[in-house]
Amino acid sequence: MMNDSGSKRRDWVKNVAIVFLSVMLILTFFSNTIMNYSLPEVATQYVMPGSITAKIRGTGTVESSNPYNIQVNETRRVESVLVRSGDTVKKGDVLFILADKESNELKAAEEALDALMLDFELQILSGSISSSVVSNVQSGRTSTVAEYQSRIVAAEAEIDKWKKEIAEIEVAISQLQALQSQLSVSRPDTKEAEAKLAEAQAAYNLVADPVNAAQVEIDSWKAEIEKNQKLIEEHDAKTNGYVSGGDFINNISQEEYNTAGVLIENYTERINRKRQELLEWNPNYEAELVRLKEEVDKAQTNLTNDQNYIVNSSNAVSVQLSNWNLELSDKNKKLAEANQAKTQLLSDIASQLNLEKKMEKIHEQREEVNRLREQAMGAEILAPISGTISSVNVVAGQNTTAGSAIATMQPEGAGYTLSFSVSNEQARKLNPGMEAELVNSWRYDDVVVTLNTIRTDPSNPSSNKLLMFDVKGSVMAGQTLNLSVGNKSANYDLTVPNSAIREDNNGKFILIVESKSSPLGNRYKATRIDVEVMASDDTTSAVKGGLSGYEFVITTSTKPVEAGQLVRLAEN
Repeated sequence: MMNDSGSKRRDWVKNVAIVFLSVMLILTFFSNTIMNYSLPEVATQYVMPGSITAKIRGTGTVESSNPYNIQVNETRRVESVLVRSGDTVKKGDVLFILADKESNELKAAEEALDALMLDFELQILSGSISSSVVSNVQSGRTSTVAEYQSRIVAAEAEIDKWKKEIAEIEVAISQLQALQSQLSVSRPDTKEAEAKLAEAQAAYNLVADPVNAAQVEIDSWKAEIEKNQKLIEEHDAKTNGYVSGGDFINNISQEEYNTAGVLIENYTERINRKRQELLEWNPNYEAELVRLKEEVDKAQTNLTNDQNYIVNSSNAVSVQLSNWNLELSDKNKKLAEANQAKTQLLSDIASQLNLEKKMEKIHEQREEVNRLREQAMGAEILAPISGTISSVNVVAGQNTTAGSAIATMQPEGAGYTLSFSVSNEQARKLNPGMEAELVNSWRYDDVVVTLNTIRTDPSNPSSNKLLMFDVKGSVMAGQTLNLSVGNKSANYDLTVPNSAIREDNNGKFILIVESKSSPLGNRYKATRIDVEVMASDDTTSAVKGGLSGYEFVITTSTKPVEAGQLVRLAEN
């Protein structure tokens, strides 16, 4: 039993040793293959001579260089659409048929005019506006702000006049009431009062007589001035006055009118000269007269008081007071009437201004209605020019929108444009005047596309340019064209696929594959070569750098590859 157990243990150790040696042998012979499968797999191409065609490709939509929009400036329903996009039409051809009805804009304008007229009539019929105001507005007799202001000033002057008279009456009543009180006082000696009055009157007359004599002359001259002024006013009023039938009358002749003006100047000069004479006689005569008159009035009052007391005239004072009170009542009535007249005047002015504004709006709205009627379109929309229909924007049964285009035309003989955006670097390779090639050019036998302008792309101004092309030939607005534009082909010694070009902070470079021998076989390492790109097209770039040609350049890899890293070549 012991021998069998030992024999089994030796067999197990032998088997393990055999397996271990076998694994080691396998790893030794296949280590190169295993390591290769852990490396990035790269695809390569030769660095070799080739030609570069520096073409810029892009796609754009054909647009009319001078589109003509057919507009309907009314809201109307479209009955029929007789054209389609792409149709060629002649000037005068029927394009659309509209419903033969008024436009919505005209209906709305007429309704607005009716509403304004109704509002105007209702305000007139309300009874809150005087008939004179209504007559003025309806006949067009309007007033300026200055005329309104003048009427208001006159009304206020009338009010001030009655207020002044009322104040004077109230002073007189107050004085009479004071006199009644004095009558109850003991009777004074009238001789002294009479002497003082005579003395005051004499002093007053000494100054007043020459002044009064001068004033008589002045008053007569003023009367003459007033008379002649009335002639002038009557002349002006009748000259400007309106008489039935459109005639104008004037009973004051031009000679009388001119004479009145001369007389006014003469009398005014006399008055001024007379006043100057008074001032030279006594510079303070006015103040002196006032003072002396006050002395006379005071002496007269004292004497009158004494005499009234003496004759016991209290009944007369009472009668006079009664008369003044009646006069005061009458003046207060006149003041109330003047205030009422001013209130009515202000109301009439406000009403007239309001009605004038309403009439102005009615006039403006009536003009708008007439304008819309004059511009009203018939049932047919005709082609305004000859050309091609680029687009139709309405269908039968649809309403037009005022001011919007219902169709767009390409004028006969007018060209088209096309544009697309490219990078600034691409744009630098192009010049205006270059002719572009069309993809599938066999479909466009007579189409010629020429680069017209290179301008900044407004949607990306910092990095892009917009290529603007002129398009001639059998194309239509809205059609899409694929173009290529650029210089002709050139030959270069070193070209690589565009996918081989790499770039970092140090510039552009490529990775080539270099082979190294080892005991286990060939090893392949990625090596960096800095290059300068001379030209490029869609697939290939011409480069300059530390290359001799026909090196293997890495184009793609299954994993990221860096310079110095081992790689394995793709089987193909």
